[in-house]
Amino acid sequence: MPYPGELAALSTAILWSFTSLFFTSASRRIGSYWLNKIRILFAVMLLGITLLLITGELLPPDIPVQSYYFLILSGVIGLSIGDAFLFRAYVVIGPRLSLLIFSISPIITAIIAWFFLGERLGIQAIWGITMTVAGMGWVTVERYNVGTGVTIQERKKLKLGIFLAFGGATGQAIGLILAKAGMGNHLEPLPATFIRMLSAGIAIWLFSLLRGDIKEAKEKFRDKKALILALGGAICGPFLGVWMSLVAIKYVATGIAAAIMSIVPVLVIPLVIIFYKEKVSSRAVIGAIITVAGVILLFYR
Repeated sequence: MPYPGELAALSTAILWSFTSLFFTSASRRIGSYWLNKIRILFAVMLLGITLLLITGELLPPDIPVQSYYFLILSGVIGLSIGDAFLFRAYVVIGPRLSLLIFSISPIITAIIAWFFLGERLGIQAIWGITMTVAGMGWVTVERYNVGTGVTIQERKKLKLGIFLAFGGATGQAIGLILAKAGMGNHLEPLPATFIRMLSAGIAIWLFSLLRGDIKEAKEKFRDKKALILALGGAICGPFLGVWMSLVAIKYVATGIAAAIMSIVPVLVIPLVIIFYKEKVSSRAVIGAIITVAGVILLFYR
């Protein structure tokens, strides 16, 4: 199949677009804090069952110890800490500005991959990443306006939100780099995804245990509708989406894969038109066209 990495990255972005709809509805019922924990729990179970059905075992017996180190760190930094920063940024400054800042993740990924993996990008790939990020920024920034009468408290809140969103972008970038290093040439994306997700799940639930809020979990699990929504989001996101993201970085440069995977804000546009009946401005359409042009450059570089 031509362009396996690019197609896997595009599949990831499409899956994550649907994930945003599921998780938006679920978080309104149980909150993003508990949604984050429950979605990873579902993903670990789905990945474990899939591995048992496909291979007959949870993990291959010959995984090098170094791969475990890289993948465990990848899961904790990328899927636990990074996502926690981003979800908190949603609360502090809202999803639109958070996604605008988060959209620089492909650039951070490309820079780190250059230094640590030796991945050097050609001029067309750099132009493709630049156009993709610019298009997403154009779409995402549309409705955000700081205004003139901003208080000191609001400015502090804005700075905190920017820091959190940037932390989320950096966490995802580092997580992808570590995942690629952990897979190397010997480990398939599915078991690598399972190790990452299991590590992130243990970290998140251990943090919850230390905070002493495990008892609240019973109340959240009683909301059956929220659980169904969380399960749907987990299937599209941390299960299939994250799996496809590792397929992408296995076959293509990490920065290129990150750029294609980050076009979720653009792919969400037709979904919100269909499901939420939102009107889309000409600015959003122009931004989408620029983003698509950038992705095409990355396919045909």
